[in-house]
Amino acid sequence: MSKLHIALATVNQTPLNWSGNLQHIIESIKEAKTLGSELICFPELAICGYGSEDLFLSYWYPQKALKQLNELVAFTENITVAVGIPIRIADKVYNCMSIIENKQIIGFVAKQFMAIDGVHYEFRWFTPWEHGKVIQFDFFGQEIPLGDIVFEKNGIKYGFEICEDAWRGKLRPGYRLKDRKVDIIFNPSASHFAMGKSILRENLVKDSSGLFHATYCYINLLGNESGRMIFDGEILVADKGKLLLKNDLLSFQDYQVRTFLFDKSQNDHNPLESKHDKNEEFVKAASLALFDYLRKSKSKGFVLSLSGGADSSTIAVLVAEMVRRGMEELGVNHFIEKSGIPFVPKTDNPVIEFIGQILTTAYQASDNSSFSTFQSAKSLAESIGAGFLNWEISDEVRSYTEKIEKAIGRKLSWKEDDITLQNIQARARSPIIWMLANIKNSLLLSTSNRSEGDVGYATMDGDTSGSISPIAAVDKHFIIQWLKWAEKELQYSGLQKVNSLQPTAELRPAENNQTDETDLMPYSLIVEIERLAIRDKRSPLDVYLILKEELGMDEKMLKVYIKKFFTLWSRNQWKRERLAPSFHLDEFNVDPKTWYRFPILSGSYEEELKELDTY
Repeated sequence: MSKLHIALATVNQTPLNWSGNLQHIIESIKEAKTLGSELICFPELAICGYGSEDLFLSYWYPQKALKQLNELVAFTENITVAVGIPIRIADKVYNCMSIIENKQIIGFVAKQFMAIDGVHYEFRWFTPWEHGKVIQFDFFGQEIPLGDIVFEKNGIKYGFEICEDAWRGKLRPGYRLKDRKVDIIFNPSASHFAMGKSILRENLVKDSSGLFHATYCYINLLGNESGRMIFDGEILVADKGKLLLKNDLLSFQDYQVRTFLFDKSQNDHNPLESKHDKNEEFVKAASLALFDYLRKSKSKGFVLSLSGGADSSTIAVLVAEMVRRGMEELGVNHFIEKSGIPFVPKTDNPVIEFIGQILTTAYQASDNSSFSTFQSAKSLAESIGAGFLNWEISDEVRSYTEKIEKAIGRKLSWKEDDITLQNIQARARSPIIWMLANIKNSLLLSTSNRSEGDVGYATMDGDTSGSISPIAAVDKHFIIQWLKWAEKELQYSGLQKVNSLQPTAELRPAENNQTDETDLMPYSLIVEIERLAIRDKRSPLDVYLILKEELGMDEKMLKVYIKKFFTLWSRNQWKRERLAPSFHLDEFNVDPKTWYRFPILSGSYEEELKELDTY
């Protein structure tokens, strides 16, 4: 035989939700069988979830995963199932694919390379497998081969590269699979979402199919699995350098199954064309991440301090899009049921109704707040259907200020106490908005962005307060242009006032004409500096020499901005350590838990910054 009906399944899993995870896999197998599939491949660590973290280090957790696998065996009659699982052998844990054929486990394939960059810390949990090595593993009394194995079905040979295995250039297992003349290579993955990453994956899959003379299949996990990392559920198939299959990414479904017919005798295929839009990727990923975080945390909604500015307005729109997109894909009833929030539509516009129930916004005015930002916040909230409250914090600010003035024996002034007087306004807002979140059993959404995280332009225990910080991994320059895109492309007319305003903290008196970029530097420049300093890990001098050539701006001013960036970056690591959990959405972020670790105490680049003065 030279044909094989293949299914590829992505699943939205959750660590410790054993029954739910298993059910997603079983339902996917049932659907694959209904579609006539003879083999189905699931993503990496699909049994337990990739985001299990230090649970992998325990003895009981991998053992429980094996028990789940044993339960799954009964559902594999007349089909071959490949599914990801951790396996402990003595004091080492291996990241494996288990292959079950017609209710019999026929082998385990172990991952050979660990992901150790960016958001990945796999060496903390897993041991890489030696290529070519095969042992016997005791699976509840059965001796099963485990290691570097290839398989055959219907006269068709297939093997595996597990996620990171495929990104190791000349070292990757694909070359050895080519030597073993496999016809199909499966790449089961837990590859985090990042804007623009799908293009890289498509190129990998297409290039691999040509390089190894094999049909190459990629299958990724789906959803916000455990809090920070998002999986887009991408399914790709390529042959002879051409993309043949690609699914819709970032689905609200529990699982997706896509099928294709592998036919050895078929020599030519019509290539598939795909489209990529970074703005659309952002809103799709953030919407799904918010929905999964909401339902998996068993919360009843969101509370947002809506200032009328860019950041909080972005988050409000993302919540609205979460509801709109979720109901559109799942249907109103299924979406509501899956959310776990009691709700009965009373009108013919359940999207607006549901947003009104789950999203409560509040404008908290200080003496320095403007009527324009109030109008901006109110207009946006009303246009999307969110609840809108407003109050003044002047009495609270005055009370705090008078108490400290009495204690220290002097009046505070903007000349001597600028930061103190700015911060107390932001901090005074925090207790009351937390009260509202508690009353509503809701998640408090923090509004920090990555650019502000870089330089500490945020008040700790003020605007940083929150249960989750949806856009903390996204730069402000991107946010500003995305809002304009959303107003036009997503037709959010309520963003018109937001997009007309200059970004400002509104914490100094109005006559100061405070703006964020005046306090810091142009947001477009922060993006360029952080790209080199944080993403590429360049020294201050390297950053200067590169940007001097790239930007052609005044060299003296460029040095001032670079010194300011590195000084503020070093000084504010403690703030980044305390920010609310954030979603990884871009190619890099500044969260020390997931991407960039930096010492809280340091020499603040003093010697390195002095070097700039010699150029």
